[in-house]
Amino acid sequence: MTHVPDRPAFEAGSPERPTWPAMRRGLRQRCPNCGEGTIFKSYLKLRPSCGTCGEDLSHARADDGPAYLTILVTAKILGTLMLFVFERWQPGPYVLAAVFSVGAILMSLYLLPRFKGMIVGIQWAKRMHGF
Repeated sequence: MTHVPDRPAFEAGSPERPTWPAMRRGLRQRCPNCGEGTIFKSYLKLRPSCGTCGEDLSHARADDGPAYLTILVTAKILGTLMLFVFERWQPGPYVLAAVFSVGAILMSLYLLPRFKGMIVGIQWAKRMHGF
């Protein structure tokens, strides 16, 4: 019989952490615990801990979640907008491609760190990955 290692479980008696405030703080790229310190030391590189409250952020593992959400939101918004612009003004294909390519790049660069912060906030609130 093989031994199944114990799954990490929530500690009994550990207080609940509110998810929505942690998500909002993460979207603002702030510490999910205090909301004051920044969580990034560069564009997408997380700080090992919050400079204000000392919360350990080294356990956060956002992986592909922020990229997936960025692609999903960017494609939905710009795809709908592209259809509207084409139906309304019928610009040439090169104009349409150039404008929406720049828009997609800028929107992706804006959303990616915010979604990563949001996912770190969710992980912190749910005590995932060692928080």
